[in-house]
Amino acid sequence: MKKSLTLTDILITIVIAFIFSVIYKLWGPLYSLVGVFGLHVDQLIYGMWFMAATVAFLIIRKPGIALLAELAAAQGEFLFGGQWGISLLLYGLVQGVGCELVFAMYRYKSYRLYVTCLAAVGATIGSLLLDVFYGYIDSLAAWNLTLLIVNRLIGAILITGVFAYYLVEALDKTGVTKAFRPISQDDYQMLEDEVN
Repeated sequence: MKKSLTLTDILITIVIAFIFSVIYKLWGPLYSLVGVFGLHVDQLIYGMWFMAATVAFLIIRKPGIALLAELAAAQGEFLFGGQWGISLLLYGLVQGVGCELVFAMYRYKSYRLYVTCLAAVGATIGSLLLDVFYGYIDSLAAWNLTLLIVNRLIGAILITGVFAYYLVEALDKTGVTKAFRPISQDDYQMLEDEVN
């Protein structure tokens, strides 16, 4: 499988990122609304902001795609007037890098659910580090910080990991994603079985 990105890979990633940038923009007010319930319940839906990276990688399956998708989605959200301004670009960067590092650990060859969930954890760690840098969470009491981290991790694993994985699996069943991937040995075997 060619690992270098083609123009088609980049364009498809940008389209995916554009779709997610619209979702991200709409997600902001929902996140703020859920925040009124307290106890960091809003962190349970925070993982939506990491999802462009995992969905794009599961579709394209090449190095750099997760980072590109997350950066492009963050930039789109910023251009659509996202409520967090220019910091969205930094969050897109660290979240994309967090996902990319996990996929790189598996040499970009594993597309399993647990790897997608680990990528969600990587994005969560990146976002938390940037939260500390911006001073959003470093003054919280230990129990409060623990609750925030646990809720963000749970939400990320469920949304960025599990939901993204099954969303792409559903797209795979329609055959839509076949056009973006090289032919595998399984494809050859299926064709041979049909001929015989």
